[in-house]
Amino acid sequence: MEKRKNITVNKKAFHDYEITEKHEAGIVLVGTEVKSIRQGKVSLMESYVEIRFQETFLINSNVSQYSNASCNNHEPRRKRKLLLNKREIIKLERKVKIKGMSIIPLRMYFNEKGFVKIEIGVAKGKRLYEKKQVIKERDIKREMDRDLKNY
Repeated sequence: MEKRKNITVNKKAFHDYEITEKHEAGIVLVGTEVKSIRQGKVSLMESYVEIRFQETFLINSNVSQYSNASCNNHEPRRKRKLLLNKREIIKLERKVKIKGMSIIPLRMYFNEKGFVKIEIGVAKGKRLYEKKQVIKERDIKREMDRDLKNY
């Protein structure tokens, strides 16, 4: 049985994008970043994944500085390398070349061994009318469930 402890979830990603494919990746961190992540001081909002020279990087994610660190603290919004197999990187690169597709982080969690992992998704941006349609369908379903519960 998998035991995953969520650190943070990018809720806006599920609202703004249609996720077509998910992948699990390791992430290269320094010591103070891991300590800060254990305290839950991390945000994936407005971050994305970029592929350069057959390597993947997490761009614009915010890991706050560790409060008990001395002068050896990390930079909060630095590029962080993601650990994926070469085949996975090539597959992701092909998907992103399609117009409108991008790679975004969905959630960060600790796996069974205590390592920090990140779940990334290949996504296509939703249009405004698609978002409204999803909200409308969710409201209709909620009302139907309430009516059925009363009977």
